Amino acid sequence: MLVDWFQHIDFASPKMLTLFAFLPFMIWWYVSKNNKAQATFTVSASKAFTRTGFKTILRHFPFILRLLAVACIIIALARPQIHQDERITKGEGIDIILGIDVSGSMLTKDFLPNRLEAAKDVAKQFILNRPVDRIGLVIFSGESYTLSPLTTDKNTLLEQINSISSGMLQDGTLIGEGLATSVERLAKSTAKTRMVILLTDGKEQATESRIIDPLTAIEIAKSKGVKVYTIGMSAANTISLQENVRGKIVEHTTPSLDEELLRRIASETGGQYFRAREKTGLQTIYEQIDRMEKSKVEIQSLRHYKEEFVPFVLIALGLLFVELILRYTILRKFP
Repeated sequence: MLVDWFQHIDFASPKMLTLFAFLPFMIWWYVSKNNKAQATFTVSASKAFTRTGFKTILRHFPFILRLLAVACIIIALARPQIHQDERITKGEGIDIILGIDVSGSMLTKDFLPNRLEAAKDVAKQFILNRPVDRIGLVIFSGESYTLSPLTTDKNTLLEQINSISSGMLQDGTLIGEGLATSVERLAKSTAKTRMVILLTDGKEQATESRIIDPLTAIEIAKSKGVKVYTIGMSAANTISLQENVRGKIVEHTTPSLDEELLRRIASETGGQYFRAREKTGLQTIYEQIDRMEKSKVEIQSLRHYKEEFVPFVLIALGLLFVELILRYTILRKFP
């Protein structure tokens, strides 16, 4: 505990600690004075003088108390202070929606351990690197769903990403609806920069329940002034493998990426298209986006001090008081 206390202590007047050099002089003076005060006489035997009482044992105790009191006074003069650091982050953030494909093909293992887990890991690191931005999360497959609205609560957002799994939604790939839902989450944003990072490993698979097609979603994004970065995630165009979907083992064929569509979405909204063929490449893509879309961040570090010299003054006074009591009571010397 004492070691931890000293780790957080600073001294406002550290030069006062040089007064500790005075303590050896006090000890030398006391020893010299004590030796001169001893009377000597010659006797035939010293056996009768070998017994010692408690006064003899405690005769140096008052000086020890005075020495400790002086040490406490020196520490008090140096003004020990406990410091507490506070870090304030301010800035003009960017509102970002992460749109992540959770279709069955995201369980493909060309990324380790699979595409979905790799996407989650990289997305979490991206979130941690954006301290002042509001970030939201949309997942899509055969339908789209807002898993988290725009928030600055990074811990909650990370928990939501950890909870993502394939099979949460109807299977399929509706890129248009995923994009439209992501843009809608930014509709009420007042940030100067609003953007969507849309990640998928497939191509649009229209279903009867589809409401918004990709081209309509592009127009919606353009009308809202939302910039879209698209990421195509696939090591190969088509992969056939055994997968576990909703507890059943089925043979799944990964649909080819519609890179033309992804490029068009990015180009018409002012963003950029990226192709990720492995996890390292995906990390590089997020790092590129992070560099291109920088927030204005101001970090202010504050250090608060609390004076800690009072306890040392009180201890010194207590030691001197005990010394006086001993000198004029138990250890009092009579002429």
